[in-house]
Amino acid sequence: MSKSLDTLFSTFNMKGLSLENRIAMAPMTRSFSPDGIPTQEVAGYYRRRAEGGTGLLITEGTTINDPVATMDGNVPKIHGAESLAGWKHVVDEVHAVGGKIMPQLWHVGMARNPEKAPFPELPSAGPSGLLSPGKKVAEPMTVEHIESVIAGFAQAASDAKELGFDGIEIHGAHGYLIDQFFWEGTNQRTDEWGGNMENRGRFAVEIIKAIRAAVGENYPIMLRYSQWKQQDYTARLAETPEQLKEFLMPLSDAGVDIFHCSTRRYWEPEFEGSDLNLAGWTKKITGKPTMTVGSVGLNDDFFGAFAGKDSSTRSIDDLIDRLDKGEFDLVAVGRALLQDPDWSNKIRDGKMDKLEQYSGEALKTLS
Repeated sequence: MSKSLDTLFSTFNMKGLSLENRIAMAPMTRSFSPDGIPTQEVAGYYRRRAEGGTGLLITEGTTINDPVATMDGNVPKIHGAESLAGWKHVVDEVHAVGGKIMPQLWHVGMARNPEKAPFPELPSAGPSGLLSPGKKVAEPMTVEHIESVIAGFAQAASDAKELGFDGIEIHGAHGYLIDQFFWEGTNQRTDEWGGNMENRGRFAVEIIKAIRAAVGENYPIMLRYSQWKQQDYTARLAETPEQLKEFLMPLSDAGVDIFHCSTRRYWEPEFEGSDLNLAGWTKKITGKPTMTVGSVGLNDDFFGAFAGKDSSTRSIDDLIDRLDKGEFDLVAVGRALLQDPDWSNKIRDGKMDKLEQYSGEALKTLS
């Protein structure tokens, strides 16, 4: 590789989080935790990525303590003695090889299909009971339920800190519960939890504040957000930089330390008239560190992966250019790391010819 890797492999420090490089493992749902309990195999899966040189591991989404938080009984939970013990083992395995790890705290909201999830007798939860714009399948969440979910996020973060995780990520993207509050298409409430952008962001703001109160000032909080939704890939929370600022600043002020800006392809500009991607605009607006993500190292986006499609490798020269310019601070890698635990070390050592082409088969095992 002709590009200098100095920035990509420089250290990153924030609130006690000290990373050896700027590469993170993106959160990817794997569903290999029976009854929500992470296993020895799950621990080995994360340990191998730490051994492979990835600076920060962000776990798959792990669900908070709410009966309807999960869509799948094999998705890990971050509540209950057995699940917490499983996560403690994961943390210890990663730390044993010098890695750093954060859990992604998750509530799937209306993305849950009651017939396929635990507690099938309970309806799924969302701000307005909308599965997608105009498609109502449940009653809106009560204020009491909203408040209990906020408390559930805070408890999960407190437990994560107690287990030794190096920070936490809040999943506020992709049309799951928090994003369902953000998105006008699924939040049609007329109380303080809906309406204008400030009110639609209130649920996330209160979660961030509750987590900050639970973990203290010197513990990193990362928020993952996206414009696109699984219900609508073209959806946008903000059509202009001005609207993005209106969306972001309350979240930043509430206590987010790092914004993880989820896009399908990191190289696509977010707004006309600028080459900045979503992470670039977020850093420019908030002044906070940001993480970019979206088909890093691959030519095809991840929707094909869910259909079992392969993807060829893609140069990261343009990614390094953007990182060198300070457009963003961290880079999350998904499927390339799913395929190849040693991806980071191969990049560091200039072994581009040794990078593995992504195979759709990678989703079937915890390799």
